[in-house]
Amino acid sequence: MNLLSLAELHSAQEILSAVALHTPLLPSAALSELAGRQVLLKCENLQRTGSFKMRGAYVRMARLDAAEKARGVVAASAGNHAQGVALAAQRLGISATVYMPENAALPKVVATQRYGARIRQVGTTVAESLAAAEEDAASTGRVLVHPFEHRDIIAGQGTIGLEILAAAPDVGTVLVPTGGGGLLAGIASALRGGGSAAASSACRPPGRPPSAGRWSWATRSRWIGWRRWPMGSPCPSRGS
Repeated sequence: MNLLSLAELHSAQEILSAVALHTPLLPSAALSELAGRQVLLKCENLQRTGSFKMRGAYVRMARLDAAEKARGVVAASAGNHAQGVALAAQRLGISATVYMPENAALPKVVATQRYGARIRQVGTTVAESLAAAEEDAASTGRVLVHPFEHRDIIAGQGTIGLEILAAAPDVGTVLVPTGGGGLLAGIASALRGGGSAAASSACRPPGRPPSAGRWSWATRSRWIGWRRWPMGSPCPSRGS
């Protein structure tokens, strides 16, 4: 799979124009002091669901055809993707079933229900919930809205990269919180498509290495590298 084109990203941006906030890029004095250079934060916590996840979910679901929308969608998540799918389903008039782990945070379960999704709690990990969602899709014909493995999901998340370039065209390094890699691949596509020389770096908490195979598509690009950046150490320089 190739990186997304600017046309794909701008198309996703148009779809999201009426439903997603263009969130601000704000300076952090504390992090800038630690890094020894200006650090800006992309405030996706200001989205209605508190996360960027609604971007990809909405683009994926908005592009379903009439027959697919009529069958409904199914997803799996511990919380953020769940809420994104549920809100997108509410906005688009699509029936949604979301599988969540039995130990998912109660506020996220309740929020997902309030957006109108049916909740099925299965297993104790997202992997177990995803397996159940895949079985559901296979047996019912519902469309699986995967949290990251689809071009439309990646395009939706990649609109964040377009917004970063618009607000900070000279950005040197973009540190991307990474689970499955959808956000990482989308932002990398936006940076490369926009002609930026900025480095994209995947970030995870200590002790949580990337899942094998889940974001190999993203890491094929020379624009992405796996970085461990301990707090208090110098920020990686452009292209390092």
